[in-house]
Parts: sequence; structure tokens; C-alpha cells
Amino acid sequence: MAEEADVTALSFEEALKELERIVARLESGEAQLQEAIDLYERGDQLRRQCAARLDAAQARIEAIRTDAEGRAAGTAPFNAG
Repeated sequence: MAEEADVTALSFEEALKELERIVARLESGEAQLQEAIDLYERGDQLRRQCAARLDAAQARIEAIRTDAEGRAAGTAPFNAG
């Protein structure tokens, strides 16, 4: 494959776009075996990077707490669970 950017240097959007291109190439069935293996490995790296970026973003989300009148009273860490 051509010169590839380090996965960790890519923005979430760049990594996701590259992952979408890889999936499309694999789904087309046109890649030779070795190319398909290389694409799969790169795609897995991109998937893990995207998941890590999403997890980091989720950790920074804060839920707004409100008082009895519904006014913002502060923030609390986001809890997805």
C-alpha cells in the first residue's frame, strides 16, 4: 500500500473516512489475498483508534445538573452506564 499516515496522527474524521474506503474495497471483492489481509490489518488499527477517540470524547462529556426550577446548577461527569 502507498505511504500511510500513522493511525495515531489521524483525526477521528480522517481515520473514519479511510476505514470506510477500506471496507468498500474489501466488500468489492476485487482485492487480492495479500492486499485484503493488509487492508484488514490497517482497518483494524483504524477501528481501534476511532474507538479510543470516541471513548476519550465520551469521558469529557458532562451532564448538566438542574435545580428544582430547572436552572443549570452545575455539571457532573457523564455516566453512560
